[in-house]
Amino acid sequence: MSPLPVRRRTRRIQVGSVAIGDGAPIVVQSMTNTDTRDWRATVAQIERLQAVGCELARVAVPDQEAVDQLARIKSHIQIPLIADIHFDHRLALAAIRAGVDGLRLNPGNIGGREQVKKVAAAAREHELPIRIGVNSGSVEKDLLALHGGHPTPRAMVESALRHVRLLEDENIDRIKISLKSSDVSNMVEAYRLLADQVDYPLHLGVTEAGTLVQAAIKSALGIGILLHQGIGDTLRVSITGDPTQEIPVAYGILRALGLRRRGVEIISCPTCGRTEIDLIRLVEQAEQRLRVVQTPLQVAIMGCVVNGPGEAREADVGIAGGRAGGILFRKDRKPQKVPEQQLLARLIGEIESITGESIGPVESEP
Repeated sequence: MSPLPVRRRTRRIQVGSVAIGDGAPIVVQSMTNTDTRDWRATVAQIERLQAVGCELARVAVPDQEAVDQLARIKSHIQIPLIADIHFDHRLALAAIRAGVDGLRLNPGNIGGREQVKKVAAAAREHELPIRIGVNSGSVEKDLLALHGGHPTPRAMVESALRHVRLLEDENIDRIKISLKSSDVSNMVEAYRLLADQVDYPLHLGVTEAGTLVQAAIKSALGIGILLHQGIGDTLRVSITGDPTQEIPVAYGILRALGLRRRGVEIISCPTCGRTEIDLIRLVEQAEQRLRVVQTPLQVAIMGCVVNGPGEAREADVGIAGGRAGGILFRKDRKPQKVPEQQLLARLIGEIESITGESIGPVESEP
């Protein structure tokens, strides 16, 4: 087995109960797409995110009405809450008073030096970390002009460092930084450049990555390249759609690099002319049901009883189907014949037996 990537050494910060940087496990986070002013819908989505492995939740805070719901949201969830603030320092101050665990903002765009001082003072008092979030669309005009009118990696880094200095001038060192771009090459280069200049934890992500397949491809490349080089302390896979889709992709990237082991890895064949069951539907159903499993487990779902068990011999447990029925197999046990219509139920039951976790029905959006 290949050695794990050597992690970049950083300062450690604390976001609520979650440690970030300085050798702590790489943290998976997401952002809700509910209206934060609807606290019940927001709490429900955060609970669904947590169920599939999300460890930090960020919510948009566009106005005072949204701020007014933060304390209520915080009191109903179990993972740390981060408030996403733009332009108005008063929202940042109110979010801190509401008890959030962290802020995401750019100090250069919240109103000026005096406003930065006020937010910094409140953050120091509450020992609150701040993520500076630069992306290719937020680079200042003067920096764009210096770099040919384009948000180049160097322009993004200079923007981030400008924001960092504003906080450091106010004695703030609980900082995390992100440099997101929809261009994978630019994103990778920007993080590489920044990693050589600061020792703050870095949050990885490819922004505006698209729907599930495209976002998974771009995120696996951009985030995966950096993680393989030891860069990155938290990450988000940005997907246009239900944010719970982001979490399995994130853990898939970490699992592929040997950096985190959580949940089920499904091994399934691509189907061929020997496939005699509706394998695609079976795998999709299993994937949905098994998202809530936390125990690391390799599960095989194969479409052929002839070659399936042999090809998936390294799996912890699995099923293989055929026209006359299928088999359930598990390491160190004799395979059992199972009627086709019972394959998924028997597999779920076997996984519950192995893990001691109750899987239950698929959770859906309200």
